[in-house]
This record gives sequence, structure tokens and C-alpha cells, in this order.
Amino acid sequence: MPVILTNHADFPLSLEADEHGIVALGGDFSPERLLKAYARGIFPWPHEGLPILWFCPDPRFVLEPKNIVISRSLKKILKATNLTIKADTNFLAVIKKCQAVQQKRHQATWITDEMITGYYALFRQGFAHSIEAYDHDTLVGGLYGVSLGSVFFGESMFFLQPNASKICFATLTAQLMDWQFSLIDCQAHTEHLERFGAHPISRTDFLQRLLVNVNVPSKKGPWLLSLSPAEALDYFTFR
Repeated sequence: MPVILTNHADFPLSLEADEHGIVALGGDFSPERLLKAYARGIFPWPHEGLPILWFCPDPRFVLEPKNIVISRSLKKILKATNLTIKADTNFLAVIKKCQAVQQKRHQATWITDEMITGYYALFRQGFAHSIEAYDHDTLVGGLYGVSLGSVFFGESMFFLQPNASKICFATLTAQLMDWQFSLIDCQAHTEHLERFGAHPISRTDFLQRLLVNVNVPSKKGPWLLSLSPAEALDYFTFR
């Protein structure tokens, strides 16, 4: 039975999630609560008409940065792209674009205005990050997530030009390898991330890895990327 969170209530053990992966409900998107959640492998996934739902699903979909697989077609795109990839220069625009794209596709979105406020506060504390693709000065793609220790927790991505989000993700993953990150949490299965080499692991395995990897110093923002998409190619295996 998921725990109902009051203002001061803490999360239960992640292993106590119900059959749907729900650990708790209620609470808020304060940065303090978000940090506690991610450190325990829990993330919010709002549903319309319900209190905030907090999940720790089984299995968990993850990618080890060193094991990323890049298609030869994407290799050509990374080598030839004219897009400029930056980090943490316009977090608010990225998360709002993710919200708008989801709403357009599905007539609804799990990225609520309250959630944006909470993650923006987390960004200002240096724990949430955005990776952005620019065509000259126009934002055409991006993704955002949370970083704790040597783990990056991916949240959402968008693109307004073909392949822009793929270029962001590939460049980020190479940068995470350079910074010696151990794990990217993709949360739940998507075919898009599966093509990069993401795969399911048990919740128990995920929580064990998390325990080790979040207890190292976090690389707080704002981040500055040292790799371009073309330079990222040196870090990859191709299929």
C-alpha cells in the first residue's frame, strides 16, 4: 500500500512499491523532496486528477554510458551536424518545450506547471540539467534530467528538427563517460533508448547500483560541455 506523503513525511523503502511500481502519493515538488526521491530511485509521474504519484518500477530501464551503441547513420549525422550543443543555458525553455510537445502529441502531459517550478528550483541548486541543440540562436531540441553522484536520471526530451534530441543524447552520453558517470536511468522502456543500448534490470539490482553511485560527490551545475557532437564519436561503439 503506497504511503500518503504529508508535508514532513519521508518516503518509504523503494522495495515496498506496489505491483504498479507506486511507492507513495501526495507531497510536493520541492527540491528537497525531489532530491530525497532520486537518491532512493524514486521519481514523480503525475496523473491528471490524482495526487502526485511517486514510482520505483520493476524492472528499471538503464544505460551504462560506456556501453552505448551508435548506429552508423547517426555516426554520419554527428560528424556532419551544424547544430551547436550546449548545457544549462536555458533549462526553463527546454522543460517547457518538453511539456508543449507532449501536450501536442497526447492532448495532455505529465509535466505540470508545478513540476516545472520544482525542477527549475532544483536546476538553480545545480542538480537538474538541460542539454540543448541550437540552430544558430534557435532552440531546436533538448533534454533534461537530474544528476546525483555518478548517475544521470533522464526525464524527457524534445526535437523540432530531425535528430536534434538524438544528437543531444549522444553528446551528453559521451560527456558523461568523460566525467566518469556510471549509469543513466531511463526509467521505463522506450524503443528509442533501446536502440542506444538501454536495457531492463531488476529493481533490486538498480537500487544496489544506485546506493554505490549516488554516494560520490555530485557534479553540480551549471555544466559546461567540453565535447562537440563530432568529438563525441571517439567514445562510441558503432553497429
